[in-house]
Amino acid sequence: MSDNTEKKEYYFEQLSKDNLGDLDKLHNAVYNKPHNNGYFIKKYDTAYTGVAYMGFFAYNDKHEPMAYYGVIPCFIRYEDQLLLAAQSADTMTHPKYRFKGLFIQLANLTFELCTQNGISVVFGFPNQNSLHGFLFKLRWQMTETMDCYIIPTGIISLETISKRLPFLKKMYSKYQEKVLRKYLLPQKGIENSVFKDDFAGVNRNAHYVNYKTYHDTQVIRIGQSLLWIKIRNGLVIGDINCREEDFDDMMYHLKKLALRLGLRNIQFHTSHQTKLSSLFGARYRAVPSFHVLFKDLGSHIELDKIKFTFADIDIF
Repeated sequence: MSDNTEKKEYYFEQLSKDNLGDLDKLHNAVYNKPHNNGYFIKKYDTAYTGVAYMGFFAYNDKHEPMAYYGVIPCFIRYEDQLLLAAQSADTMTHPKYRFKGLFIQLANLTFELCTQNGISVVFGFPNQNSLHGFLFKLRWQMTETMDCYIIPTGIISLETISKRLPFLKKMYSKYQEKVLRKYLLPQKGIENSVFKDDFAGVNRNAHYVNYKTYHDTQVIRIGQSLLWIKIRNGLVIGDINCREEDFDDMMYHLKKLALRLGLRNIQFHTSHQTKLSSLFGARYRAVPSFHVLFKDLGSHIELDKIKFTFADIDIF
């Protein structure tokens, strides 16, 4: 699909297997930092939903990528039904082509594509740079701002030191594997905790957690509690399945684990009104985290009933 402007300065093309490599090119130009090989191939392979490659590029007349906007399909479990939904994911504009309105044009093309493919609601967590555009130019609805809990361990980060000293990186990685060995479970994710609180949320079935492996995450057990975690700039919790009476003991042992791993903090992001939100909120100070926004493409559901934890966000 293409749409030439009158001046023919740029044209649009849908994301596909053939042009996926242009995401790496654009990402390098925007952030000057490469992703791991195959990152975008895995991230946009959402064939398990029946829908894939939901996004558009803007190209210049030399077929160089100028900008991109895309979403990643998933399912939302809402009451007794599964809704085909999508998460707003990568938004990138090459520094040479900013302020041309490309983001808005690409987003609207993507929303049209979503509607054509049966996606009834899109959700996202935009940063401050794109929040205004989502709210006022694309008319998204904001339901809440998630809370972030950062729990310091009080030590210097071995993780950070190992990144700065290449000869320590391999040693630290092996040490990390050794410490985690007795906690690790073979599964790739855990059930969404918001369902136990009678909220709607992302449906994390086996297909979803297999798909989610484009990031290096792990599931650990502490006592009877399951935690979906990632170690990056600290111990990041994606979600937790635990009983309320086990919470304090679980957090005590989790902090001891973080100390053994030489991590400077434990971090968790969650929606309001959930049980995990109340458990963390009663013990730790919250700081504002991700804004939760929705673009309803015809679902007509109560959007404020949909809740999230960090595991649901594409960067986990």
